[in-house]
Amino acid sequence: MSAVLDLDQIACSGNEVEHDIETPHGVLHVTMRGVPKGNRPVILTYHDIGLNHKSCFNTLFNYEDMQEITQHFAVVHVDAPGQQEGAPPFPSGYRYPTMDELAEMLPSVMTQLKVNSVIGIGVGAGAYILSRFALNNPTLVEGLVLINVDPCAEGWIDWAASKLSGWTSNLVDIVMAHHFSTDELTENQELIQTYRLHIAQDINQDNLALFCGSYQYRRDLEIERPIVGLNEDTVNTLTCPALLVVGDTSPAVDAVVECNSRLNPTKTTLLKMADCGGLPQVVQPGKLAEAFKYFVQGMGYIPYVLLSHLSNESVPSAGMTRLTRSRTTSSSSITSMDSSRSRGNLNSLLEGSATGVLDGQARPQTMEVSC
Repeated sequence: MSAVLDLDQIACSGNEVEHDIETPHGVLHVTMRGVPKGNRPVILTYHDIGLNHKSCFNTLFNYEDMQEITQHFAVVHVDAPGQQEGAPPFPSGYRYPTMDELAEMLPSVMTQLKVNSVIGIGVGAGAYILSRFALNNPTLVEGLVLINVDPCAEGWIDWAASKLSGWTSNLVDIVMAHHFSTDELTENQELIQTYRLHIAQDINQDNLALFCGSYQYRRDLEIERPIVGLNEDTVNTLTCPALLVVGDTSPAVDAVVECNSRLNPTKTTLLKMADCGGLPQVVQPGKLAEAFKYFVQGMGYIPYVLLSHLSNESVPSAGMTRLTRSRTTSSSSITSMDSSRSRGNLNSLLEGSATGVLDGQARPQTMEVSC
């Protein structure tokens, strides 16, 4: 795995404008890159606990293939209250917004920036917030990429354990355990040290504790998989296309699989990344950028995209469409993208990856892609 050794070296370049936006639940700091292009949605990101938009997303958005995508979309990076670089501490007695209230702040951001709709990319707590936002405002969200999403309320045992250990005394260790598995904490020392120092030194610790507490006390998303002919018109679930992403050694694997089981199988793809832990957007930015391209192509945007790792050929939107078709016509479809396979011929890669396997069982399942 590659490691990001200096977070200061991954600062995004380009046309960036920072805004402090008043919302019903306080001021929200956002950074906008580019300007909205016609009727296209804006890519809106939301980071996880212990991070801000730079440490969470700059590695991905600086990746060459991802920059090709952002030529077609403006990007709005949202920092949770008090988590941005140089954020001052909150005054004594300040009540931090709940997860629901953090989601309720986003329409104000869109109104202020004159954004009509978004494609959201969220990680962990940010994925939860964007999911809640999409449930509350389905017409504003055209698609979601949810990395390490956990749709469940925190269990009382985990809550009790965190209260006994204390938020402040072991806050960095708690956040690190949220991001990384035990094996990753011992095996990827450069990455771990980089993010441990960032969490401990670059994020205001009191502000971080408040954000962590808000995520800890989140309620269940209460989403339910629709059943055709029974409840598809009344069930509470995401109505937009969703790409669920998790590293195969991430602590969030079980939670992401649980979320996958609750979503509409005709609109959802589960992507498990091999050789990847809790930060796939940092460790495997190339794979995630490629998956995101197929995702937006499947939504009908940027029908021809130049892939830098191919021989300067434009790739038609059939890539994600073909995967979508295999997903919707089989009761259980499991797809494999062998990372060791040559990527010199995208068509053969897609042809090999789109061979769904029918297991003969009646239960509908979202397509699962491993790469």
